[in-house]
Amino acid sequence: MSWFAVDIEANGAVPGLFSMTSFGVVRIDLDLDTTFYAELKPLPDAGCNPDALAVGGMSMDYLNEQGQEPASAMRACAEWLEASSEGRPVLVSDNNMFDGMFMAYYFELAGLDNPFGFSSRRIGDLYAGTKGDARKHADWKSLRTVVHDHNALNDAKGNAGAIVEIARQGLYVPGLTPFLDA
Repeated sequence: MSWFAVDIEANGAVPGLFSMTSFGVVRIDLDLDTTFYAELKPLPDAGCNPDALAVGGMSMDYLNEQGQEPASAMRACAEWLEASSEGRPVLVSDNNMFDGMFMAYYFELAGLDNPFGFSSRRIGDLYAGTKGDARKHADWKSLRTVVHDHNALNDAKGNAGAIVEIARQGLYVPGLTPFLDA
């Protein structure tokens, strides 16, 4: 299996009622240079929470003009995941309930099976487990290797880098840990 850090930006709290504005995916390995990024046109009948849209620094005009058609972007992502994965891809995220539900919804809209399946890993829980203390669920954020600026690809890269650092501290990560000492 291969682990992938995923981050999404959206113009609201839930898929369908609001739109995913962008997403970034990074294969978790030592290089962190196997990436996928897309900015998406808004869904036709979805709303927009201006405060949520502002977090990602995009405008609806920009997305309508420059964004990809969602189905096309999801097909390209699914193909990229298949080509970039050794075995089943696993979604790893800072907030996997949010990121994972948007990804699942958009794969479904595109008529595709979700390549990540129905489970995922949350970085905070993995880190807290390595420390033996559930209260440490947010401490991992200091390990990010890229500034968290709400660009979905930058955030995914930072989160992937944090997973590499957590693996250096003892977390076994399939496809990564055997190469840490190489």
